[in-house]
Amino acid sequence: MARYSSASERRRPAAGRSAAAVERGDVITSRDNKWLKIFRGALQGTGPREGDPIGVEGPKLVEEALRSGLEAEALLVSESGERDAERILRATSGGAAGIPRSRVLRTTDKLFESVAGTDAPQGVAALFRQRPWELDDILRGPGAMRESAPLVIVLAAVQDPGNVGTVLRSAEAFGATGMIATRGTADPWSPKALRASAGSGLRLPLLRGMAIPILMAQLKIAGVKIYAAVSGNAGEAGAPRDISEQADLREAVAIFVGNEGSGLPAEVTRSADGMISIPTSGAVESLNAAIAASIVLHEAARQRARIGTTDEHR
Repeated sequence: MARYSSASERRRPAAGRSAAAVERGDVITSRDNKWLKIFRGALQGTGPREGDPIGVEGPKLVEEALRSGLEAEALLVSESGERDAERILRATSGGAAGIPRSRVLRTTDKLFESVAGTDAPQGVAALFRQRPWELDDILRGPGAMRESAPLVIVLAAVQDPGNVGTVLRSAEAFGATGMIATRGTADPWSPKALRASAGSGLRLPLLRGMAIPILMAQLKIAGVKIYAAVSGNAGEAGAPRDISEQADLREAVAIFVGNEGSGLPAEVTRSADGMISIPTSGAVESLNAAIAASIVLHEAARQRARIGTTDEHR
C-alpha cells in the first residue's frame, strides 16, 4: 500500500548483491515496527476490512497467491525462512505480480513468531491486495469455466473459518464458478480459512459480507435458480433417494448452505426455488456444513459431466 513506506527502516542494497537474495542487513528488531503491526493484524485477525491487505503465511500459500496473480505489497522473512524466500523471489522476479525488492522485510525468528498466526511458523509471510470481485465474476467463473452455466455456492452464517475454507477448496475442485459468504459468515480471506482452502480462496472468485435479501434479488434478476440445502432423512416417507431426484444442477444455480446448528434463515427457505437434502440414516440429524456443501458440489459436477451424453435428459 502506498501509504506505508519502509525507507526509514531499511538501507539500499549494496552494489553487486544478488537481486534475488534476501537482504542480510536491516533486520527489524522492534516489536513496535509499523510493518510488524500490519503483519500482526493481517495474520492474526479474522479477515481484512475493505482496502486492507490479505495476510498470507507460509511459503506454499505465498507462492499460490503469487501464481494466482494477486499483487504483493510486502514480504516478511525471518532467519529460518530465508531459503524459501530466496526461491520465491527467484521464481517471481520476472512476473508483474512479483514482490518489490523495497518491500522485502527481514526480522528475527522470535519477532516473526509474535506476528504469525500459526503455532509453528515457517518464517515467510506476505501481504496482498484484495481482488475486486463483482457478482458478474462469480457467475462467469475463472477463465476455463466461462463457458459453463453459473454454479455458485452461498454460505449463510457458517461461522467456522475451517469450514469456510474447506467449502472453498471443494468449490474449486468441483467446478463452481464462485462462492459468496453472506453477512455473519466467517471471512473467506481470514488466515484460518485461507489455510483450510489450500490456496483456493486466493483463486476462486468470491464475495464477502453480502446481505441475503439483496443477494437473492440479484440472483433472480440474473436468472439463477436458488436451491436451499436442508437436512433430510432417508427414512422419511416419500423422501427422494438422492440429490439427482431433487434438483437439476446443470442449469444456472446458486446453492445456499447454512450453519449446521440452526440451518438456513427462513428468508432463504421461504424464497428459494427448490430444496436439496442429503438423505441420512440413523441418529444423524444433519451434516457438517463443509461436508454437506462438498457432497452437493460433487453431485453438481457429476450431473454437468453428463451434458451432451445420452443421459442428458433423465
